Amino acid sequence: MSRPHLLVIPYPAQGHVMPLMELSHNLVDRGFKITFVNTEVTHKRVVASSSNMADYEEFIHLVSIPDGMQAGEDHNQHGKLIDSMLKVMPGHLENLIKKINESNSGHDRITCVIADEHLGWALEVAEKMSIPRAAFWPASTVLMALAFHIPKLIVDGIITAEGKVV
Repeated sequence: MSRPHLLVIPYPAQGHVMPLMELSHNLVDRGFKITFVNTEVTHKRVVASSSNMADYEEFIHLVSIPDGMQAGEDHNQHGKLIDSMLKVMPGHLENLIKKINESNSGHDRITCVIADEHLGWALEVAEKMSIPRAAFWPASTVLMALAFHIPKLIVDGIITAEGKVV
């Protein structure tokens, strides 16, 4: 029996890539195969720093897709990066999934997409392709709980809309 094949895609920043890579290692230990998708710029960094991947090479396949930014553009301009990603990455991700699913006579199909919570478009691609999907929050649970409760804190007058404590 083949391993379930997950496609994992983080937001292209170290604080997002590292937690999803750790999750991927844990999933491989539990019988999964992973296709780990980065932007081309992040992919180069991950490959260059992947000294501890030897035990996982058979089950974690590192791939990249373009983020739409030109060579030499500043990837630290997050607004520009996000706009560029939204324009080009959904199509590239869909094509990658189709290519994977059509190879090996369909025995190695993507069974689930796990995307960084900041990449809702990746979850939309999975939904469009009828692939189960899950969002991953790479930060602490406390931060997530706070984010969900900010509207209530504003309504209750504890903080202002600008984030100042009343």
